[in-house]
Amino acid sequence: MYYIGDFELYTKIAELNRDAYTQPIYVGKAVPPGWRKARAVDSETSDPHARLRQHTRSIQQAANLQIDDFRCRFMILGGIESDLVVPVEAELIRRYRPLWNTVVDGFGNHDPGKGRYNQARSEWDILHPGRLWVERLTGESAQLENVTAKVRQFLDQLPFS
Repeated sequence: MYYIGDFELYTKIAELNRDAYTQPIYVGKAVPPGWRKARAVDSETSDPHARLRQHTRSIQQAANLQIDDFRCRFMILGGIESDLVVPVEAELIRRYRPLWNTVVDGFGNHDPGKGRYNQARSEWDILHPGRLWVERLTGESAQLENVTAKVRQFLDQLPFS
């Protein structure tokens, strides 16, 4: 996913993506149900659109982000090539160091469910409040100032456009 909006903290990323999408803010994968526990029967059943819809909902619920400020690219690996999903994702993250993969954790998180709300809010949710289920989390979370400082330090290391 690429960010091109005007959220002040992400100005440098938006500038890098102004003429060409060169700095992803997030890299993720869509895998079939049961895949994580090796229970997937058919590698053709992953639904990248469903995962993009989940990400869209997170962005739409964020009080300080707009869905129109994002673009995405994706590839579909089927058959035997589906075994490359994890190494391709890992290489893209290593190569491009997307902010939401390497510095700001939590964008891809789901509602942990009943009985597991003693967790802290993710750094993503601290920067981008609004996901409804996050309000139920009771753990001690990082401070906004600390997360912001960490993001600024990371962005200072990015190349200029």
